[in-house]
Amino acid sequence: MRRDIFQAVADPTRRAIIGLIALQAMTPNAIADNFNTTRQAVSKHLRILTECELVKQEQKGREIYYSLEIDKLKEVDKWMEQFRKIWETRYNQLDDVLVKLKNNKNE
Repeated sequence: MRRDIFQAVADPTRRAIIGLIALQAMTPNAIADNFNTTRQAVSKHLRILTECELVKQEQKGREIYYSLEIDKLKEVDKWMEQFRKIWETRYNQLDDVLVKLKNNKNE
């Protein structure tokens, strides 16, 4: 099943996993140690992240390490860019209003 990347990042646990493995590749047990949940639940999250190609698996000896495919997050960044511009415009407008209010108060 091909999942959408936004399904993967919609879940707070999966976002936390992304944050963990962004720093270094980790085994499922090491990842699970950071959550108050079962190893099975973490494996399910990792499967979804893998299906979305946000993480990749690498076998090292008997262990599987998961690491982040950082380029895949560009899809999320690209989508967010449109809203970032709107926020920046609104903040700039707010700055203008605050400057006018401050100037009016000083007169």
